[in-house]
Amino acid sequence: MTPNVSRRSLLALGAGVGASAMLGSSALARAPKLGTQTPYWHRFNLGNAEVTVVSDGPLPLGDPSGTFTGVPKEEVKKMLADNFLSPDNVVLEQNSPIVNTGDKLILFDTGMGSSKMFGTTTGRQQKSMAEAGIKPEDIDAVVCSHAHIDHIGGIVDANNKPLFPNAQIYISQTDFDFWTDEAKLGNPEKDFVIHARKNLLPVRDRIVFFKDGQEFLPGIQAIAAPGHTVGHTIFMVSSAGKSFAFLGDLSHHSVLLLERPRMEFSYDTDPRQAAESRVRLLTMLAANKTPVMSYHFAWPGYGHVAKAGDGFHYYAEPMQMTL
Repeated sequence: MTPNVSRRSLLALGAGVGASAMLGSSALARAPKLGTQTPYWHRFNLGNAEVTVVSDGPLPLGDPSGTFTGVPKEEVKKMLADNFLSPDNVVLEQNSPIVNTGDKLILFDTGMGSSKMFGTTTGRQQKSMAEAGIKPEDIDAVVCSHAHIDHIGGIVDANNKPLFPNAQIYISQTDFDFWTDEAKLGNPEKDFVIHARKNLLPVRDRIVFFKDGQEFLPGIQAIAAPGHTVGHTIFMVSSAGKSFAFLGDLSHHSVLLLERPRMEFSYDTDPRQAAESRVRLLTMLAANKTPVMSYHFAWPGYGHVAKAGDGFHYYAEPMQMTL
C-alpha cells in the first residue's frame, strides 16, 4: 500500500529538516568546557569532632620496579593493571586530616612544602586549607607521623618561616634525632636529612615528643609502627565513642602493599621491620573493624581494611555529603 503524501507535505517536511539543521549548528550553542576541578578538601564528622581532609597534591613515583621490591616486577605490574592502574607510573596521594575537637585544631603531616623533589604536582596543602576555610594561624598542633620530606616539608616556607605560627609540633624523638643528625649529610639519605633539618630545626623550641601508647592530645593516641623510619608512628583518633586510625606510611599503596603486605618498599629505613609492623597493625585494625585513613591512598584515603588470604583488601568509605 502506497502512503498518500502530498507535494505540500513533502515541502513542509523538507523545510522542517532544514530549520532543525540550522538550529543545531547555530541557535543551539554548546556549553563551553570549564577546565576546572573541585577544591581539594573533604569534610566529615567523627563523634563530636569535625574532620577536614586536605590534599598536598598527587605524588608520582614513576616505574614501580625500583620502588616496590621483593616480588618479581612482572607480578607488580600485573597487580597494578588488574586494578585498572598504570603499570608504568605509580602515583600516590597526600591526604592530611585536620581534626577540630572543639578545643583544638590538629593537623596531621604537612606535605612537601616548597620542595619539588617529586615533581610539580605537590605542595598545595596551604591552598587546600584556604579552599576549606582553615587558616594556618588557627592550627594548634601539627602531628608528624615521621620526618620524611613529604610529611614535614610544609612546616616552614621557602624562607624557613614557620607556616603554623601558633602550633606546637609533635613527633617521636627517635625520628627527630635520626633525621636531623648532621653526621648523616654524607649518607645516601642526605636529601631527607637536609629537608628534615630545614623544617624541624627552626621550630625546635615548639617541638613536643610523644611516646608509644601515649594520649598526648585529647583523643589522639600514638602507636609505634617502626620500619618505614626508626620512629614512624600511626595515631588513633577518637571522639565520643567513634575512632579511626591515621596510618601515615604504614602502607603506601592500597593494592601492592595490602595484597602483598610483606613486599618491600625502597624508601623504608628497615624494609623487613616495616613489613612486620604493617602486618601486625593491619591485622589488629581489620579484626577490630577500625576505620583507617592512609596518607598515600587514593583521595581522600578513608575506608576500611579487611583480611583477604595472606594479605588485606581496602574498601573506600563513601564520602559523607551535607545537604
